[in-house]
Amino acid sequence: MKAKVLVSRAVFPEVIERLGAHFEVDYHDVDAALPPAQLAARLADKQGAITLLSDRIDAAVLAGAPGLKAVCNVAVGYNNFDLAAITQAGVMATNTPGVLDDTTADMAWALIMSSARRIVSADKWVRAGEWLGWKFHDGWFGNDVHHATLGILGMGRIGQAVARRAAGFEMRVIYHNRTRLAAADERACRAAWVEKEALLRQADFLVLLLPYSPATHHAIGAAELALMKPTAHLINVARGGIVDDAALIAALQQQQIAGAALDVFENEPALDKRFCGLDNVVLTPHIGSSSRATRMSMAMLAADNLIAALSGQRPPNLLNPEVLGA
Repeated sequence: MKAKVLVSRAVFPEVIERLGAHFEVDYHDVDAALPPAQLAARLADKQGAITLLSDRIDAAVLAGAPGLKAVCNVAVGYNNFDLAAITQAGVMATNTPGVLDDTTADMAWALIMSSARRIVSADKWVRAGEWLGWKFHDGWFGNDVHHATLGILGMGRIGQAVARRAAGFEMRVIYHNRTRLAAADERACRAAWVEKEALLRQADFLVLLLPYSPATHHAIGAAELALMKPTAHLINVARGGIVDDAALIAALQQQQIAGAALDVFENEPALDKRFCGLDNVVLTPHIGSSSRATRMSMAMLAADNLIAALSGQRPPNLLNPEVLGA
């Protein structure tokens, strides 16, 4: 008899076909999150699940799914998982690192350039018919990216990919991480470790790539923003909650920093509407990994994790190896 698994949200037909060769698949083929009660009900008789960031897996859900053996997130982040509760229940948890690094790094650069050169505001201005001809003092002065200082807070795989791209702009690259990179990795990224305060004070473009956790909640707040240059730009392609959005709005309103570009928000998608009235912030809808090829790779990797987990093998991206006694 095939194991029963849930796919909690619409993915690609190829992924469902792959899973169907191994499991009896309960597929929620709508690109919207299942309400918590429905998610719990549909997991009740399952041995495994493919989940997304919108799916909270905690002790209450696990209590109603005694046969559950693996939950496999289609994401690098897993702040939707209560990992301690999942581990206590003896359930394997996995994520999908690596396959989205370059795509997310590309997005970070798109936001850097958009914020620095005011691309979104200029586009709106042209579309509104305001452009009447070229001027030397045109009011559209931006900030140069070339030869500027790029600061990265959170120097994991994506941070390193962002740093490597800076070489083409001949930028100085500095970073702060809890653990300093190996010397060879620093050389490959042409990056230097600095204390967090130095990072904030020196960066012309500060890119946030921290995982979200209680320890990183509001890692950038009013005090941190006050340390930044008035010409600096803040770029967040990590997770909402890392930035105190209310403090950032105040800093942008007061032109305490030059600009920001955000792909993630606190309480998304219910972002603070005050962002929408600012012309010195670029807003995108959490699309850092959104190319078809990358999202396909993420979903397929989650499927590989689930197939391995329910076949008696160690999943390639196991987050809690202690459940296997490792």
